[in-house]
Amino acid sequence: MPSRPTPFPSPLTTSSASSVPERLLARMNAARQLRCLLITGPAGAGKSALAAAWSDGLASQGIDVTRLTATDRHNDPLHFLQALRSCIAPQAPAATQNASRAAAGMDADPDAMERLAVLLVRDISARQRRLVCVLDDVQQLTSAATLDALQWLLDHAPAQLQWVLVARGMPRLSLDRLRSQAQLLELNQQDLCFTAAESAQFIQSQCALADPGQVRRLHERTQGWVHGLQLLTREPPADTSLSTAGTAQVLARYFDKEVLAPLRADELELLVHAAPCKRFCAALCAALVDTPQAVDGIAALLHRLERGDHFVVRVDDPSTGHWYRFHPLLRESLLARFAHFPEPQQQTVHGRAFAWFQGQGLPQETEHHAMRSGQAEQAALIEQCAQSLLARGERRELMDLLKELAPSNVNLQLWQARMQFFERKLDECAGSLDALQRLLPEDAVCQRFQVTVLQGALALQLDDTDAARAIMPRLRMVPSDADPFSVGSRHNILSWMYIQQGEYAMARSVQREAAPLVMNGAPLLATASGSLQGRSLVGLSYAMEGKMPQAERVLRAVVAQAAQAGKACSDARYLALSLLADVLFELDHIPQACALVEDKLEVLERTVMPDAMLRVYRVLAAAAWQSGQPAQTFSQLQRLKAYATHHRLERLLAHGLADTVHYHLLLQEPDAARSAMAQLQAMDKRQASDGAISEIAQAAQSASIQWALGTGDLEGAADRLAQLLASCEAAGRQRSVTHLLVRSAALDSLRGHGDAARLQLVEALRRGHRLGLLRSLVDADPMARALLQKLGTTEPLDPVLAFYVERLLATSSPTQAQACGAAAPPTSALQSLSEREMDMLRLLAQAMPNKKMARALELSPETVKWYLSRIYAKLGVSGRQEAVARARDLGWSSEATAP
Repeated sequence: MPSRPTPFPSPLTTSSASSVPERLLARMNAARQLRCLLITGPAGAGKSALAAAWSDGLASQGIDVTRLTATDRHNDPLHFLQALRSCIAPQAPAATQNASRAAAGMDADPDAMERLAVLLVRDISARQRRLVCVLDDVQQLTSAATLDALQWLLDHAPAQLQWVLVARGMPRLSLDRLRSQAQLLELNQQDLCFTAAESAQFIQSQCALADPGQVRRLHERTQGWVHGLQLLTREPPADTSLSTAGTAQVLARYFDKEVLAPLRADELELLVHAAPCKRFCAALCAALVDTPQAVDGIAALLHRLERGDHFVVRVDDPSTGHWYRFHPLLRESLLARFAHFPEPQQQTVHGRAFAWFQGQGLPQETEHHAMRSGQAEQAALIEQCAQSLLARGERRELMDLLKELAPSNVNLQLWQARMQFFERKLDECAGSLDALQRLLPEDAVCQRFQVTVLQGALALQLDDTDAARAIMPRLRMVPSDADPFSVGSRHNILSWMYIQQGEYAMARSVQREAAPLVMNGAPLLATASGSLQGRSLVGLSYAMEGKMPQAERVLRAVVAQAAQAGKACSDARYLALSLLADVLFELDHIPQACALVEDKLEVLERTVMPDAMLRVYRVLAAAAWQSGQPAQTFSQLQRLKAYATHHRLERLLAHGLADTVHYHLLLQEPDAARSAMAQLQAMDKRQASDGAISEIAQAAQSASIQWALGTGDLEGAADRLAQLLASCEAAGRQRSVTHLLVRSAALDSLRGHGDAARLQLVEALRRGHRLGLLRSLVDADPMARALLQKLGTTEPLDPVLAFYVERLLATSSPTQAQACGAAAPPTSALQSLSEREMDMLRLLAQAMPNKKMARALELSPETVKWYLSRIYAKLGVSGRQEAVARARDLGWSSEATAP
C-alpha cells in the first residue's frame, strides 16, 4: 500500500520554511510533470529555501531528489559533469554505472564530455523511478563549454528527469523550446516577494512587532524582499520611521558585498549619481555624470544589472522607452553615499537632472529636481511645484520635498503647516498656525485666509465644532486672489459645519452654488479641497438627514469617479466608501457594507474625517451583532474608543461608550454596562451646554434610558425619553427623533398604554418612510419587530405604510437571541428568561431576600436588583410574589430545570 503523501511544510512556521509561501509550493506542485522549473531572483530572495522546501516534500513522498550547488570550479565542463554524476549516484547507483566507467579515462579523450553526458541521459532514461535534479547558483556557471553541457542535458532530458534551476538573474541558456512546449515553470523576483499578508506573518514570527502601521511600512520599504525583512527585523528599530543608523549600516554592508563590490569605480559612481532619481534611463545617467557619449555603455550596464537581479528593476514607459528603478533599500544605501558629496556637487547633479527632465517634457521630475538644484529660480517654483504635486495626489512626494527645505518665508511656513496637518501632527500644526497668525500683517489678506482655512480643517479633524463655529464668519469672506486649494477647503469646511448644526440644505447649497475650481487647467477633484470631497459631504448631509436613497446615489457616483481618476483621488474615494458603508447598512445590505471597509480600517483611520470613522466602526460592530458574534462587536467598539481616545475625540468616544452600554445590557451583563455608563456620565458632566443638546448629552441620555428600562424603572425611562425626544425635535435631528419614537412606542406598550404605543409607532413609520430608514428603525428597540408584526395584522394602514412595514419586517434578524431585549410577548415570556434569571426565579419562589440571593449566586446586591427588574419586565409584573404567580400561571414549576 503506497504511503500517504506528506504535506509540504507550512510557510512561516519553522525557520527552514519561514521564507516559503504556500502559494509558491502549490504552483510548483502543480508543475510536477514539467521538464524544468526555473527560479530566479536577487540574493536573499528565498530561491534556495523554496527549492529545498519543495524537494524535501518530494523526498518525503518517495521521489528521488539530488542537489548540486554550482561553484567556480564547475566552469570546467568535465568537472561539472563529474560532480553531477556524483550527486546522482547515491539516488540512482544503477543508472550511473556506465557513466562512472566512462569517467575513469575521460581526461585523455576529447569526446569524453559528450560521451559522459550521453551515458548519463541513457542510464537515467532506463530507470523506472522519477528523478528531480536541483541545480542551485546557476549564475556561477560562466564558461561557454559548461553552459553548452547543461544546455545539452536540458534539451535531451528523458521523461523521468526533471530539472530545477535556481539562479540569481536569468541564466545564459536557451529555454525558448521548453517555453513553446509548455514544459517550463518560471518563478521570478516578483513571485518570490512576500505579499503584504505574508510579510506581516513573517514579521510576527521574527520579532512580534505589533504596530500594524510599522509592519505595513516595513513591507513597503522592502517590497516583500525576504532577506531585507530578515535584516530589518533582526533588531527592529524602536522609532516608526524605520531609518535608524543601525539598520542603515546593516543594509549598507549587505549591498556593498552583494551588489556594489563587483562593480568598477566608474560604474559605482554612476549608480550613486542616479540614486536621487526615482526612475532613470541610460540617457539620463549619461547626463548625470556629464558623459553624453557613454549612453550605449551605460545601457549595457543597466541591462546587465537588471538581468542579473542586482536590485535594478526595469519599468518601461511605452511613451519614453526603457526606464529602470532601484529597489527601495538599495536606493537608500546609494542615497547615503550621495549624501556624503559636498552640497555644491549634490546641487550640480540635481541641476543636470532638472535640465534633462525639463528637456524631455516631464514636469513631475522637473519640479522635484528644480527644488533641490539650488538655482535662482527655486523660490519662484516652490508655490507652483507644491500646488501641482498636491493636485496630483503626490502628498508623500510633497512631504519629502518640504522636509528638505528650510521654512525661510511665510509661504513655505504655510506649506509646512499643511504638511503637519496631512501627517496628523495636529498639535504642531496648531502651534504653526498660531505663530503665523501673530506674524502676518493685517494687509496679508490672502495668507491670513489660508491660515483661517487650515484652522477650520484642524477643527474638523479634531471634531471641535466650537472652534469651527468661531471662525465661520471669517470663512464666509473669500479674498478675490485666494488659491483654489484654500477656496475648496473653505467650501468643504462650511458644509461640514452646517451638517453638524443640522442645516443639511445649507450644507448642500455651499457645494452646488460654488464656482468650479480649476488647477493647472483641469478641474480640482483631488485632496480635501476638491469637488469629490465636497460631493461626499453632500452624501453625508443626506445620510444625516435620513435620506438614504439620495445619499447612496451621490456616494456611489463619487466612488466610481474617484476610482477612475486613480491615486490622485484616493482620499475622496476612501471617504465616500466609509460613508457609503453606513448607508448600505441602513438599507440592510450588510455584507456589502462590511466588504467596503473591513479590510481598509488602517488606511481609513489615516485619511478620512472622524465622522466617517464613527460610522465605519458602528457599522462593523452592528454587523457583528447581527451575525451572532458579540465578541467581535465589542472588539470593533474597543477599536473605536481607542481611535477616539488617541485623537481626543470625545464625541466619538461618547457614542462608543453608549453602544457598549447597549450591547452589554442586551447580553444581561449589568456590571460591564455600569462601568461604561459611569464613564459616559462623567463625560457628559464635563460638557458645557449652549442651549441645544449636544451629541454627547444625547448619547448619555440614551444610555440612561436603556439602563432605566433594564432595571424596570419604566416611569423614569418614560420621563427621560420624552425630554430627549423634545430636545432632538428642537435640534432638527429627524433620524434620531424617528428612532426615539420607536423606543417610546415600545415603552408605552410595556406600560400598558396600547393606544399611545400605536400612535407613536405609526408616526415613526411615517417619518421613517419619508427618510428612507430600514435597518436603524428595526434596531431602534428590541421590541420593534414584534410591535411592527402586531401593527401589520391589527391596524388598518394605507398601502404605502403597509408596504413599508413589510420591507421593515423583511430585514435580516440578528442571530443573537431576541430574548435579551427589554421584554417579550406573554406567550414567550418564560422562554425569554435566561438561565441565570431562571435560577433567580427559583430563589424567589423560596422567598429568599436579596442579600442571600446575592451570596448564593455570587453576585453583588445591585446586580441582583438589576436581574429582578429584568424578570419583572419580561413577565409583565411589578413584584416578587406576582412574578412567581405569573410564572406558575404560564406552566412553570420551581423544580423545573433551567432552559
